[in-house]
Amino acid sequence: MTLVMIISFCILMVLAVPVGYGLIIAAGIGVLFNGYVPLSVVAQQVYDQTQSFPMLALPFFMLAGTLMLGGELGRQLLELASRAMQRWRGGPLSTTVVSSVVFGGVSGSAVANASALGSVLIPWQKKHGYPPALCAANNATSAVIDVLIPPSIPMILYALISGVSVGDLFISGIVPGLIMAASFVFVCWYVSVRRGYAIEAVKVHKRELARLAVQSFPAILLPILIIVCLRSGLATPTEVSVLSVVYSLLLSILFYRDLTWRRFCENMVEAGVATGVVMLVIMGSAAVGWVLTFDQAPQHMAEWVSTHISSPIVIILMMNLIMLVVGMPLDMPPAILLLGPIFVPLADSIGLDRVQLGLMMVINLGIGLYTPPIGTTLFISSSIAKAPLGTTTNELWPFFGMAMLLLLAVSFVPALTIY
Repeated sequence: MTLVMIISFCILMVLAVPVGYGLIIAAGIGVLFNGYVPLSVVAQQVYDQTQSFPMLALPFFMLAGTLMLGGELGRQLLELASRAMQRWRGGPLSTTVVSSVVFGGVSGSAVANASALGSVLIPWQKKHGYPPALCAANNATSAVIDVLIPPSIPMILYALISGVSVGDLFISGIVPGLIMAASFVFVCWYVSVRRGYAIEAVKVHKRELARLAVQSFPAILLPILIIVCLRSGLATPTEVSVLSVVYSLLLSILFYRDLTWRRFCENMVEAGVATGVVMLVIMGSAAVGWVLTFDQAPQHMAEWVSTHISSPIVIILMMNLIMLVVGMPLDMPPAILLLGPIFVPLADSIGLDRVQLGLMMVINLGIGLYTPPIGTTLFISSSIAKAPLGTTTNELWPFFGMAMLLLLAVSFVPALTIY
């Protein structure tokens, strides 16, 4: 049944069927092939997945992000990052990296980050003489920092299927996220020095930076408040997501005073559409997960690997390779929901901490977002920059190399992710 389902899903992907529909149809074909399990099981699994209370954290975090980034606050954050980095070599490029760190504490979505930052910063970088392909590559890779800095939508999904604490996952992503950001800033500096890009002769006033920092501080404070609430046990992830929406509304109404009824409706629609896309994938993954569990595929795989491969190092490398390959055609939510149930038992069998596995999975699949043939942030960034996809891919290599080094460090140095 599992083999038929996998083959069916691959055929549907080749036919360009949307992932959510493909998962549900493939699960249905697998159940029909079995002949003894009623097809209503698929519908039941799809429905049951929507009744999860922790799942409510997804739409509320998405709504909080759209409320905070859609108005004056988003502009203040971009202004602060650009003013702070513009005077350094490669500063306009590094602005994208720093902005991704700051925006990561608000949106929680790499794709949303790539679209929001790219549409503003790429045209500005091109005016400063940077090649469109380099700007696109920088934006596509930097957007992935967003899924490491809390709150992170992929981490919430992984927590739901692995049983680990969302707070532990959020905290574990901070240091790797900052390391990735620092390495990408180094790449921007190195490329600018090697190619001889000029330094911007811009005089930055400390008072202006201080004013922008004060204006942006409420947004920077949000991820800190989220972690404090989760670690202290003051609120559950779902409750924290609701509090984030309330916090965003109060900021927009009382502090920035830029929230109109029209923008509120637009933000609600935007968050609703994004939630619908993710939820459809989650519902389809639930049906696929039931088929895998029914066939005991995760247990069989863990037993086979434990029997034939004795070295935990080789197993971890194999897991990374599989995640990298799967992350190329699949987006992060379906990939996490498909691979999580298989890799969690395997990680337990070799003593790999589930939090560490979660970070490995997020980084691996994040790399897949800008890796051909179906790199979502790569396509978005290339489209905004109006740069050929092949040229943009060539500019990816320094960023890709740094991300791979971080992935290896996270895979084999538990201290980076377990606190």
